[in-house]
Amino acid sequence: MACCMQVPATNTGVTVDDYFSLSYLSSCEISPDGKWTAWTEGRWDAELDRRNTDIWISTTEQGEPTRLTFDEANDSSLQWGIDSEWLYFSSRRGSKGDELPRNGKLQVWRIRPGGTGLMAVTRLPDGVSDWKLSCDGASIYYKLEDETQLDDGWKGLRSSHDKVEYAHGEVDYSELWKLDLRTWRHELLWDEDVVIQYFTPSPSGKSIAIITTPDQRLITNEGWSVIGVFDVASKETTLLDDSLWRAEAPSPYGWVEAPEWSTDERRLLFTVDYDGYQREMFVATFEVENSGIQKVIRHNEVTIGSDPQWMPNSHSILYIAEEGTGRPLLCVDTVGFGLQGDTTQIVSNNFMCWDFSISSNALQMVALVSSPVTTTSVVKVTDSPGDVVVISNPNKHVSDWNIPSVDTVSWLASDGTTVEGVLELPKGYSKTDGPLPMYVDLHGGPTSARQAELQFSMYGRGLLSTQGWAVLSPNYRGSTGYGDKFLTDLIGRENDIEVQDILAGVDAMIERGIADKDKLAVGGWSNGGYLTNCIIATTDIFKAASSGAGVFDQTMQWAIEDTPGHVVNYAQGLPWTAADELQDMSPIYEADNITTPTIIHVGAGDARVPAEQSLALYRSLHDYLDVPTQLITYPGTGHGLSKMTHRRAKIEWDKAWFEYWVLGTTMEEESDSQ
Repeated sequence: MACCMQVPATNTGVTVDDYFSLSYLSSCEISPDGKWTAWTEGRWDAELDRRNTDIWISTTEQGEPTRLTFDEANDSSLQWGIDSEWLYFSSRRGSKGDELPRNGKLQVWRIRPGGTGLMAVTRLPDGVSDWKLSCDGASIYYKLEDETQLDDGWKGLRSSHDKVEYAHGEVDYSELWKLDLRTWRHELLWDEDVVIQYFTPSPSGKSIAIITTPDQRLITNEGWSVIGVFDVASKETTLLDDSLWRAEAPSPYGWVEAPEWSTDERRLLFTVDYDGYQREMFVATFEVENSGIQKVIRHNEVTIGSDPQWMPNSHSILYIAEEGTGRPLLCVDTVGFGLQGDTTQIVSNNFMCWDFSISSNALQMVALVSSPVTTTSVVKVTDSPGDVVVISNPNKHVSDWNIPSVDTVSWLASDGTTVEGVLELPKGYSKTDGPLPMYVDLHGGPTSARQAELQFSMYGRGLLSTQGWAVLSPNYRGSTGYGDKFLTDLIGRENDIEVQDILAGVDAMIERGIADKDKLAVGGWSNGGYLTNCIIATTDIFKAASSGAGVFDQTMQWAIEDTPGHVVNYAQGLPWTAADELQDMSPIYEADNITTPTIIHVGAGDARVPAEQSLALYRSLHDYLDVPTQLITYPGTGHGLSKMTHRRAKIEWDKAWFEYWVLGTTMEEESDSQ
């Protein structure tokens, strides 16, 4: 049966409770023989106050989906054994006690596809921090952390006063171990004074590709991460020449990630990710006559949207791309060192591909895909890029909802550049019905984008549009999927060019009769929150705003966030070399222009955009500028809202805020409607 793409017949609205009925697919894994497809599926649990993830399975040829695990441990990281008899996964089963293996620590578990034989593979007091199954299925490689006091002259004082915390001097260095699944013996392979961020053993097990940093702070990923090949027999590590992604790259602050060996071990694939610049793929070739490192050319300057993988027994690379408002699955052949073949579509741009897996024996492929009219499903990939076969759709009940129409729209920016976005409209809406109140949904990143898919988000997508709003999600300058220049045009021009792109999109929707110019709202999270702050400091056309975890002062952001390379790249300098640029990027210096009633959301433990940014915005609006505002701080929460109660609060507060300030609903009426 081909994937059902027809628009469902619907007649009911979408409520907050409907939102919490949704399942979320995060990964899929097909067995080596192609018979089984397993996936992780998260569902909201009111008692746990969060989404819990379990493992589901089906035969790849459209069998009945079966739930494999029933635990509160958030099972993840699926890996099949070579004989397809065991499915391995990560889990934190049990309480926080000392009883092994159910001590609440991350352990490797396994289960048979029929649901029998559940057992812990590792039983370590502190658990594992990462692991990989060997290609022959005979061993588990796993990583442990070993806390070390640096002998830098202050070791004694730190040891004497160990009840306080230090910014540096204590490092959790990595150990790499191997567990033989036949003898159940553990062997220490690596114990050096660095932190392993990624590792992957070669198919023969003779070598291990390892990406390391000096310590565990995220800042050391930005320019300090290195990739090497560890020879298991000699215990020697050879570092790869980093010239292509350091000295010769547009920014030295790249994150080296995702190493993977080709089946014949002659090539090593990895990526380097940058803030503000395109993520790039590199291939290191290890051959007698041809060896070296090459950058893989991205077809049509698409953005790399997933960790790339080798096609089994070949030198072809599979990766999800971001292209406009779509996410196709592509395949590119690296013919030889320095040579590259054509790029072909495996899953077309009509679908949004979020994950994929290919069997090593049968060369069958499965994926997670969504579309403008369907939420994410597990599918089998066919020979036709535009056709898939549904294995499981856990959100079939959405067909009874009053789902919005989802389309890609475009407009011209002030400099003549074409900008795209996603427009959601209530089901059955026609321009003859007149203009609608419009919410402008701003994505984070900014190296990200909104896709033309059916989704229901606490940030506005799907929910507001079923309540009679138009929802516009602009892919402003700096967004992924539109080529290198479109992405890098934002460098040195934050709080400028992308703000104008967004406002041009709003003007276009007003001119086309879609948006009511007197009923506009704007909001976003992370970079979307930052842009909300920028926009309300630029214009007063919005009647209400929702600023989620948004930057207010870029100099403060460089000083307190966990990945400051982001700010350095966009400002093209440090606070003492680019002071004017950082001020221009910061809406705090234009705060006296703000008149828009603004609700502010932030996690109390946010390390990416610390709560001090939101507090500064609130203090400016509430204490000094007399602008209507609310600050909601979510305790025990980082950069994203994972608790069910927190998400419900955000959704209901935003809805009430917009309806009061934009639609004129009274507070009493709004309170009664909740």
